[in-house]
Amino acid sequence: MREPLEAKLWRVYYGVLMKRTTIMLPEKLKAKAERRARTQGISLSELIRESLARSLTRPQNGAADQDPFLADDATFTGGPADLARNHDRYLYGDKSDFR
Repeated sequence: MREPLEAKLWRVYYGVLMKRTTIMLPEKLKAKAERRARTQGISLSELIRESLARSLTRPQNGAADQDPFLADDATFTGGPADLARNHDRYLYGDKSDFR
């Protein structure tokens, strides 16, 4: 019996384009991931691939230049040159105002 073309293509796809790897997961994390995959109707492998791809497309922590809020020129352009040093004075006024 000949193998259907679709089965051959999947075998090539998984055999050539995918690379097998092994990861170690805490038991509770693996169980949670398996439940999520089951509710989405996908395999655990697919859930891990999608989650990893999504994680790698997000900006890394500390990448302020990629954060839309911090990149807002209307908010973060201008201001006094000594703002960092004297922020309390700009926020709360002169200390003598509170006596």
